[in-house]
Amino acid sequence: MRAQRTLRQLRAPRLTRVRGILDKLRIDGFILAILAAVLVAAVLPATGRAVPWADGLVTVAIGILFFLYGARIHPREALAGLAHWRLHVTILAFTFVLFPILGEALRFLPDSLLDTSLYAGVLYLCLVPSTVQSSIGFTSIAGGNVPGAIVSASASNLLGVFVTPLLVFALMGTTGEIAFHGSAVVDLCLQLLLPFVLGQLLRPLVGGFVEKYASSLKYVDRTSIVLVVYSAFSEGMREGIWHMVSWVAVIELVVLSVLMVAVMLWLTRVVARRMGFGRGDSIAIQFCGTKKSLATGLPMAAVLFAGQPVGLIVLPLMVFHQVQLMMCAWLAARYAKELPPHIEPQPG
Repeated sequence: MRAQRTLRQLRAPRLTRVRGILDKLRIDGFILAILAAVLVAAVLPATGRAVPWADGLVTVAIGILFFLYGARIHPREALAGLAHWRLHVTILAFTFVLFPILGEALRFLPDSLLDTSLYAGVLYLCLVPSTVQSSIGFTSIAGGNVPGAIVSASASNLLGVFVTPLLVFALMGTTGEIAFHGSAVVDLCLQLLLPFVLGQLLRPLVGGFVEKYASSLKYVDRTSIVLVVYSAFSEGMREGIWHMVSWVAVIELVVLSVLMVAVMLWLTRVVARRMGFGRGDSIAIQFCGTKKSLATGLPMAAVLFAGQPVGLIVLPLMVFHQVQLMMCAWLAARYAKELPPHIEPQPG
């Protein structure tokens, strides 16, 4: 009995570590909801008279989503940390300069490595802003510069509302991947920019409410995004999306996403060291500069690529998002082990 108790005691810490890693790597409920939306759209896509209703519902949901974005982000949050401008400029350069360069470079990959029908989506994922919650969370777990991550991630999303559409028009509208019409600019202003600006203007009135019920309102965000996914893949089913891309191409997309995340994690680390950043700043640069936001990218795609094969365009972003979460969770746990025993990771 004593020997068995001793054996269990020895195994307990090891099992705890394994469970901790599995908890970080697991697919959360939001991702499962997105996958469920794809499956429902594959079996029961919106067709016939349901199409205009679904499109109208998505339009309203996107407007609410970007209104909440505007109401949440206080302009001071994006300006408060500008004293550490080198950190923020470095992160934004990875998000909006180096990632787009990588996306353009992938244009020259042979068809055997990247299906041509998926390239537009891969380029698009390189143009969206960084995530907020996961960037801050992983920086915190790893013992990095959490205040710096908060400012940079917030600034990325604030600027992304304006910069991402400009990059899309510049890099995708002039190279033949996507055909843009004048109505796309109008839709962009009405569905994204106008609600966002209204949220900013009305923040003194609704900001307290948004902050008080933040945990509940996140379900509004997530429901809106799930609706966007359902609508996009319903349209894809009507257009025969799964006849356009093979399972082999999807597997190649997963492998490419792993390589992209690995390259960017390595590059952010090397550049941060060469620029003389300390450990905390380097970690913030890694986790903020390598992420791409599904929450912002999907609604933008629904507006920017209206009338285009949206399902194919957002598929690479969905795959990349899950890959980045798994790889960054592993890296954050590895960094956390380097912390001295008396220093605990700060809560995100």
